[in-house]
Amino acid sequence: MPRPEPWRLSPDAYPHHEVIQTRFQDLDVLGHINNVGMAAILESGRIKFNQASGLDAWRAQARWLVAQVVINYLGEGHFPADVVVASGIGAVGTRSWTILSAAFQHGQPIATCDTVVVMSSAGGATALPGDYRAALARWQVRGDGVML
Repeated sequence: MPRPEPWRLSPDAYPHHEVIQTRFQDLDVLGHINNVGMAAILESGRIKFNQASGLDAWRAQARWLVAQVVINYLGEGHFPADVVVASGIGAVGTRSWTILSAAFQHGQPIATCDTVVVMSSAGGATALPGDYRAALARWQVRGDGVML
């Protein structure tokens, strides 16, 4: 897997930051946050982002599902230091969008996460309403100084 673009490793690229506590149970035998623990930390950051951005309120009108999660482990995370999960919206398609996140500990990037979310109805994937697309656009990340 290629290393993420440099802008992905800057907290300033993301419109939302959430402090997530690490847990002793997240550690592997070497004393590092293990892959399952990091996935849980990133998931907590993503859920807090959905709440802070108002995306959770849309769940009453439409159903959306996580279709893919890709985590790139960049460095070691340690307990008991907190992890800052920075998140924002990446690409927005016709029926899906991507939430981009990065985890930082002591100001250093330790993981990135790309989560593809699909809008769904009883018949399967469905098009994103215009007002939903506009809400997503307000939370887009900044790559290389420009909104993606």
